[in-house]
Amino acid sequence: MSTFTPESVWEFETVNRVKFGTGASEELPEVLDGFDADSVLLITDSELEDLGLVDQLLATLGTDVETHVFTGVEPDPSKDVFANAVSRARDVQPDALVALGGGSAIDVTKTTSVLLGVDGEILDYVAPPTGDGKSVTEKAVPTVAIPTTSGTGSETSPVSVISLPEQDLKVGISSRYQYPDTALIDPGLTVSLPPAVTASSGVDALTHAIEAYTTRRFDAKPSPETPAERPDYNGRNLVTDQFARSAIELIADNLRTAVNNGADIEARRNMALASFMAGVAFTNAGLGAAHAMAMTVGAEFDSPHGATVAAVLPDVIRFNATACPDRYRNVAELLGEDVEGLDRDVAARKAADGVEKLVSDVDLPTGLAELGITGDAVPDLAAKTQKMERLLAGNSRRTDEAALEELYRDAL
Repeated sequence: MSTFTPESVWEFETVNRVKFGTGASEELPEVLDGFDADSVLLITDSELEDLGLVDQLLATLGTDVETHVFTGVEPDPSKDVFANAVSRARDVQPDALVALGGGSAIDVTKTTSVLLGVDGEILDYVAPPTGDGKSVTEKAVPTVAIPTTSGTGSETSPVSVISLPEQDLKVGISSRYQYPDTALIDPGLTVSLPPAVTASSGVDALTHAIEAYTTRRFDAKPSPETPAERPDYNGRNLVTDQFARSAIELIADNLRTAVNNGADIEARRNMALASFMAGVAFTNAGLGAAHAMAMTVGAEFDSPHGATVAAVLPDVIRFNATACPDRYRNVAELLGEDVEGLDRDVAARKAADGVEKLVSDVDLPTGLAELGITGDAVPDLAAKTQKMERLLAGNSRRTDEAALEELYRDAL
């Protein structure tokens, strides 16, 4: 007779080194000097080049470092964008890679760093059935991540997300070799973000934090056969809880201000810190149904990720609330909701109310219908979401295709 052995060990990993604060990006020369890097490839997008941020960053390097620039990053980068960046890196053979931008630029840079020194293509390292599932075994050069948004947490993550538009699919490469070596988190770089991008990236960070705080505990999961088989998302623990709670509170207190007055550097600093802390939490603990749904919808309809998670998160919370009501009650309180004297389940569902108020206040969609999604799409979306096993494995309440259909209809 087989017996269930619960997990008894949790792991915690993140970016090797962090420099945080206004002006942190100006310390790039010191970081590159520590890597003995005489040449660098900066991976970014054309919009940041047009804004002058690329020239501003390169000016800090002077003439001591040979610099090359790749500006081909696009939102939700496709396999071709990744391949073009890898090709450019193989041509110039830099001593280090630097990412300047949001999650897309950082993801492309992380994967370029591990593919630069090997033969093969992007899909070789994507899990089956889409890819060949090869293991990443090394990083060719060190990486520096300089985020210009406060939301994705990619600077803390070993995962890169790759869009396959011809298949209406998003896939990923996950490896501890993809952790950046250094993150330079400079809130001053986020001041020029438009209100809509500030709002959507901020709610993405909020979703990271809430899902990390309410995902399954590490010891409520099966023990792996070997330590090497322990999943990256290994369940919440006391450490990830502290990061997640702090991130939720910071976002509740600062996102509205950052959206309405982008020049408020204190709000920008607190949002940058919240994004980092939420990233640390979710990349260790895991995510849940809100991200599984948002990634499915984004792949099918090319909808912005932050706006999509904003549209589904309240209904996911209502669905999950009975599975861990005390946790969601805490979330409601962190969001500023008054839960004094309320029944436990009612108090838990107030977390959804708090999210809806915040989403409405920053002018994001409060339902999928606002993104052009109709009821006709629901069965197909539910079926595809059910295949997002890595994300759904951590959801606090068990899901099946019927439950996901109901969730999608509620979120319209």
